[in-house]
Amino acid sequence: MMKTLWICALAGAAFAQRDPFIFDAHVHMVDREFYHGGDINARYPDGQVDLPRAREGGVKAMFFSLYSREEYYPKRFEAKQTLRLMETALEQIGKNQAVIETALRASDIERINRAGKIAAVLDLEGGFDLDGDLLVLRALHRLGLRSAMLPAHNFTNGFADSCCAPARWNGINEQGRKVIREMNRLGMMINVAHASNDAILQTVAASADPVLYTHGGSRHFVDIPRCISDEAAKAIASRGGAVGLHFGNSFHNKRYYEWRQKGKPFGDISGMLKRVGALNTIEEVDREVAKAAPMQPMGVPEELRMEVGQLIEVIGHWVGLLGEDHVVLGSDFDGGPEMPRGMRDIRDYPQVTRALQAKGYSEPRIRKILGLNLLRVFRQVSEKNQ
Repeated sequence: MMKTLWICALAGAAFAQRDPFIFDAHVHMVDREFYHGGDINARYPDGQVDLPRAREGGVKAMFFSLYSREEYYPKRFEAKQTLRLMETALEQIGKNQAVIETALRASDIERINRAGKIAAVLDLEGGFDLDGDLLVLRALHRLGLRSAMLPAHNFTNGFADSCCAPARWNGINEQGRKVIREMNRLGMMINVAHASNDAILQTVAASADPVLYTHGGSRHFVDIPRCISDEAAKAIASRGGAVGLHFGNSFHNKRYYEWRQKGKPFGDISGMLKRVGALNTIEEVDREVAKAAPMQPMGVPEELRMEVGQLIEVIGHWVGLLGEDHVVLGSDFDGGPEMPRGMRDIRDYPQVTRALQAKGYSEPRIRKILGLNLLRVFRQVSEKNQ
């Protein structure tokens, strides 16, 4: 046993020296700065992500995710909030150009990395406009947005059903198909995380480009609507897309999930919508949401906490089901993931690498999962018109 650990440690060190390309499909980077001020290049004593820690974790690129939350929907503040988040992201990246730079296409990521910097692909989680106005979408693309979630997080919008709300369209409607066609035309990634099973299947069928499920778990391990079904995962892979692994206990650890939810459905936002419905101004909503930024993970009793190896079991299931070219990592750092035992934050990506090595994965396969698969999909979408 000690000899095996020693060999794995040596192999891990050699791999680290070869500087693997890590591309995370979902990181909450500006929640803290939007609500409380600050600088993404400051080392914070709490939370799970900032640029110094990202560099220590070896991250070379990330979907720099802007979270337009449900609290802004009742009074129809979602488009305004998205623009405010975009401006915060652009301001933060702009004042830290020595460390991070916005990437509009895959070749930008490679150029930015050659300069020794982290590449940021601007991504939206939640609703850009609940009606799916194509002019709003085009304006956001012009500002640099290159990936957007089709559903409005755990809320069903005017064109796509969410995983965690009553079905309204039984998938997507004609406006949803128009949004998909426009995203295809613009070269934007379509993110189907948080979509219903029917919405995912119909989106894959409607899209001319590969589709990305940026972060979540597999229903094979935790059978809830927020996790992706094998059927939907296979559909995504069959058209060249990829599924992303969330790092939290809730989506992979059935014992913990059952303890946490106590029979309540995951992602139910009905109570929250009633509470914020009484707020009349966007400033009032800001003050309410700021209390939870950055989002803190729910505590996990040690006896229920999963090991890093359980993340690798999910990867193994997907590799067996989809092939090694269609699995990526979407940590959801600062979005509230309850980390596996021994992991703290984005600095601990090497633990995932070592766990993959211990499972016997080859270096080429590990490199694909750590980042090359996501780069391939992003290249196919972002550079098709080049």
